Amino acid sequence: MSRRFALFLAALLALALLSACAGSTAPAGDAASPSPSVPVVAPSPTPAPDQGEDAETSAGVMSSFSATDLDGDPIDQSIFEDYDLTMVNIWATFCGPCLNEMPDLGAIHAEYADKGFQIVGLVADTLNQDGTISESQVDTAKAAVEETGADYLHILPSQDLFGILSQATSVPTTFFVDKNGAQVGYAYLGSREKNDWIAIIDPLLEEVRE
Repeated sequence: MSRRFALFLAALLALALLSACAGSTAPAGDAASPSPSVPVVAPSPTPAPDQGEDAETSAGVMSSFSATDLDGDPIDQSIFEDYDLTMVNIWATFCGPCLNEMPDLGAIHAEYADKGFQIVGLVADTLNQDGTISESQVDTAKAAVEETGADYLHILPSQDLFGILSQATSVPTTFFVDKNGAQVGYAYLGSREKNDWIAIIDPLLEEVRE
């Protein structure tokens, strides 16, 4: 990653996340928007938040990327291959609603382990100002994962994920992809309770299996 791009990435992410935590003092289950928002990647003008847009415009949202996890191990789009549906949850260590919903997400991940479903976290606030990974923030993220029981894979930002992060104007933002990394359904702003997520997940699982 060039220094110029790294500085641009870090600055843009900081600006986007400065007001990002959707209702950062709200209890778990409170959402920034009660209805689906626009897709994470929208190549055409985005619709109003209450309209949404189908996943066809975001076919390759995570079809090819490389990054590392919290332990520094390399990962890529192959993490989706063994699952019919993956929930990607963009969160930050400073975000109360993010942390409040993570115990529920951990429970869903465990309960749906044999249903072709997984959850993957994308930690948005782990970059230094020069675009490199902040080890202290990684440690903070690890502690948050342990404390909340969010025992699933968590990804650190990389240049390949810049497009997704730059359009996630609030955290948490959650979207779904199939085994090819293509977006399924809508992206969702704000946190939700366990049963609310299950009501979203079950129909999407049926959809990708058709």
